[in-house]
Amino acid sequence: MGSPFTQNSQIVSGFVPVDMQAGANTGDWVSVENFNHVAIVFFKAAGTAGDDPTITVSQATDAAGTSSKALNFTRIYTKQGTLSSVANFTLTTQSAANTYTDATSAEVQAIWVVEFDADDLDVSSGFTHVQASVADVGSNAQVGACLYLATEPRYAAAVADATSAIS
Repeated sequence: MGSPFTQNSQIVSGFVPVDMQAGANTGDWVSVENFNHVAIVFFKAAGTAGDDPTITVSQATDAAGTSSKALNFTRIYTKQGTLSSVANFTLTTQSAANTYTDATSAEVQAIWVVEFDADDLDVSSGFTHVQASVADVGSNAQVGACLYLATEPRYAAAVADATSAIS
């Protein structure tokens, strides 16, 4: 058996499943100081047409969000539709921006993944933390959640001693 996922990765909650129409859904800050890669996974149920979510990604110098600023990306991987029938991710590219939305995504189930290497952050200015948020989606119920998957640890550790990404 290869190395267990839990030995080489960390899963951190951005925000737990919530009705996203109840207000802004601000994710927790996650540290990538001890990891070389982070994938932000946004997962949602189908909602009502026109209530399309927008994911926004930011970076900061600490877990308090100090000096927060945009963390731009050009690639996002999506699965949209009846997820049990969508086998592969679709790569969407965009001009560099720290937000993404799909104007027909509200009415379908979706998984969106945005990935960064640690050196994609403004490391020369001390940026070490990432946050993803989804604004209020509108006036109709739509359940969503966000996870961070921190991978490629910079230091080897046993499962019980795996490096945390929580600050």
